[in-house]
Amino acid sequence: MKRLLLLGDEAIAQAAIDAGLSGMYAYPGTPSTEIMEYIQSSGLASERNIHREWSSNEKTATEAALGMSYAGKRAMVAMKHVGLNVAADGFINSALTGVNGGLIVVSADDPSMHSSQNEQDSRFYSKFAFIPCFEPSNQQEAYNMIFDAFELSEKYKTPVLLRITTRLAHSRASVELTGAPAPEKKLKLPSDPVQFVLLPAIARKRYKALLSSYETIRYDARIAKYNSFKDGKKRDLGIIACGIAYNYLMENISGSSGDYPVLKIAAYPFPNDLIKEIAGRCKELLLLEEGYPFIEDGLRGFLDTGTKILGRLDGTIPRDGELNPAIVAKALGFTVSTGKKVPDLVKMRPPSFCKGCGHADMFIALLEAVKPFGPGRVFSDIGCYTLGALPPYNAINACVDMGASVTMAIGAADAGLFPSIAVIGDSTFTHSGMTGLLDAVVKNSPVTIIISDNSTTGMTGGQKSQATGRLEQICTGIGVSPEHIKIIVPLRKNHEENVRIMNEEFRYKTVSVIIASRECIQTATRRKKTETSNE
Repeated sequence: MKRLLLLGDEAIAQAAIDAGLSGMYAYPGTPSTEIMEYIQSSGLASERNIHREWSSNEKTATEAALGMSYAGKRAMVAMKHVGLNVAADGFINSALTGVNGGLIVVSADDPSMHSSQNEQDSRFYSKFAFIPCFEPSNQQEAYNMIFDAFELSEKYKTPVLLRITTRLAHSRASVELTGAPAPEKKLKLPSDPVQFVLLPAIARKRYKALLSSYETIRYDARIAKYNSFKDGKKRDLGIIACGIAYNYLMENISGSSGDYPVLKIAAYPFPNDLIKEIAGRCKELLLLEEGYPFIEDGLRGFLDTGTKILGRLDGTIPRDGELNPAIVAKALGFTVSTGKKVPDLVKMRPPSFCKGCGHADMFIALLEAVKPFGPGRVFSDIGCYTLGALPPYNAINACVDMGASVTMAIGAADAGLFPSIAVIGDSTFTHSGMTGLLDAVVKNSPVTIIISDNSTTGMTGGQKSQATGRLEQICTGIGVSPEHIKIIVPLRKNHEENVRIMNEEFRYKTVSVIIASRECIQTATRRKKTETSNE
């Protein structure tokens, strides 16, 4: 068998190719980005002509993957946890339509918010939508689960969620591959011509079938094989470990694993008997879960045996942040070595714009242009430019979610704030900003939208932006007056002119757009190196 040293993301991508994938859909979002990038760089994916283009956002990606499934072929869509919020409409309704070809939705959660605006546990979406979920404990299991997920998806005609977290996505391990990659499925339309038509009368029938199917799935071998109970000699404490938390547990007790009864949970839904079996043996249960107290919260209403439950809800495990082996060791009562204290003279270096970044020059001009109007007027968005909230700029007053800069500026203008200014990146604009701009045009809102255009999706590594070369036409098409679509180049030599244009547009009493266009310094550097090497 062939072995490769792979990130968790890469193991998932390789498995999808090996399982006969026909379409990969995604929007860049750490820690899920490398799944698409791996497939884009795969020789076999290229040879097979597997679809692997970035989508405008997670909703369009999910719906396109569902369309691929409709045509009978295997599809996968990947996103970070907050992207699943964007995709929720299609994701939840896909449980009702069901699938034709196998469909896997990968959600990469980011506990501790390393690069996110919240913590979130995607398992709740799985339960809410009645969609089975796999949660691998390591890279090999992530690889293996993809095959079972596709098979389960096609057997029960349901999408399947694969939930991973940052440490699994971005750590490497040796992964053993299967034999020859499976062939792609052939084009095949659904046997039921109204399967994907969610008119109320049809949806009600499909919902009843979904509930019944979900109960059956919990006993399927493809779920059961990943949930295992191992008894131990001790009866004071039993441990339930989910996903990567099982790895952290094994790091602490691998030499004495027979001491504790351990229930490993890595696939959902599962029979309640698994919980009753370990609860009936032990006085206390310790729940180890990466993310929210998903199982722990359910147990408090489920168990009536008097078993004490330890976990995130009672403070045994911190309520926020990601797990690690040290936290697990402390919960087990083991001595934890914390190392020497870092001296106070060592200071954390805050993130900052790259040297030569166009966003920085845009904010310098913005600060001067907005100064006559007073503070508290700039609503920003998700991207590299969010660093404008930090010193020395302190330039933005809000950053909530993708696209919220435009719509929050509209709402503030409705309240009487003038000028009301939004700052949004080019990729974020085509992700979620265009509909907000349409609202502004329809309402004739007195807002100025600054699109800080670096011609890439910069924060996640420089992936292709759907906006590149299209921003002016998009804004015109939405209905912004061409006289108030201004193109500026954010360079120090253009500072005075840029300030003048911004100041004029801020005073304009209806919708205006300023496109601050300058290529990302990182992608420009890489592009020039490539061009030089090709000469």
